[in-house]
Amino acid sequence: MKPFTFKQFTIQQSKEVFRVGTDGVLLGALANVQNTLKILEIGTGTGLISLMLAQRNSDAEFLGIDINKDAAELTKINFENSPFCSRLKNIHQDFKFFETEQRFDLIVSNPPYFEASNSEKDKIARQTVELNFRQLVAKSSQMLSEKGSLSIIIPAEAGNDFIAIAEENRMFLIRKINIKGIENSKIKRLILEFSLSENNLIESEFIIEKSPRQYSDQYLELTKEFHAFRK
Repeated sequence: MKPFTFKQFTIQQSKEVFRVGTDGVLLGALANVQNTLKILEIGTGTGLISLMLAQRNSDAEFLGIDINKDAAELTKINFENSPFCSRLKNIHQDFKFFETEQRFDLIVSNPPYFEASNSEKDKIARQTVELNFRQLVAKSSQMLSEKGSLSIIIPAEAGNDFIAIAEENRMFLIRKINIKGIENSKIKRLILEFSLSENNLIESEFIIEKSPRQYSDQYLELTKEFHAFRK
């Protein structure tokens, strides 16, 4: 499969692993990486999100984890070939059984969400079979530093359930980005950020396209340091 080339790094891709997609780019560009030194990505896939965050924060160190052996191997290749390689590590591991004394300032994930599929890569990467929202939130809450946060991107229809699960685990919603595919359409995705400390909720809207196959000025501005799209 053809590599995806960004300004500062290249993503090798595989038909066995979900390729570079808009969800990952959005989370990589929008997750709050200010004042974060230790970052954990759950379900790295190609390693895209960690690589984008590493470009945005030159002080942070990263650990990526993926249950899919093919994804873990692909992430390793992409990490090692990047200019941020000294700050990026990854392991092949089931997050449900992952144990560490390290506490993270940011945990980031583009988690599984499709309930059913005939595809084997979908079964691991997109179904709530290997890791459901409740498991993701509960374990993440135990691994955050005192002022750490969990940042995720999910379909809009899953938002209320995810927020409720977070509340059960004493995690507070502090940031919500409502993402629309195109202007005047319904909300398609949510980026949600949670903290162990209650704070005022910051809510905003993000539009990907101004018309079909025409990226919005908002999207072009957001991604200009990563790749150049024709307007």
